[in-house]
Amino acid sequence: QVQLVESGGGSVQAGGSLRLSCVASGYTYSNYYMGWFRQAPGKERQGVAVIDSDGRSTYASSVKGRFTISKDNAKNTLYLQMNSLKPEDTAMYYCAGEDPNGRTWWMGWRFGYWGQGTQVTVSS
Repeated sequence: QVQLVESGGGSVQAGGSLRLSCVASGYTYSNYYMGWFRQAPGKERQGVAVIDSDGRSTYASSVKGRFTISKDNAKNTLYLQMNSLKPEDTAMYYCAGEDPNGRTWWMGWRFGYWGQGTQVTVSS
């Protein structure tokens, strides 16, 4: 059974930084692409960043240059380093894993495994 568990969320002031982590069980990061999504209240879930099995990454235009996705295959852990945070980055952040039967598509990738989310709140 696949389980993804996020951590690292919190409250920061604009301009601050946070690093999110996502640890997986029953799922080997080195074999799949992984992503981060976010959902603000009243808005649809949106893709933030994805990293493929070779370590290549893609970002949403709204976070490019500020966020960095990475992974440690030995620890089966996915990260999202978030710098220069803005109030509009406030959302619940979710870790997501590739699933050929998944229902969520982003940037041509298909996701179907999800963590429970970690809240990020940025104040002005």
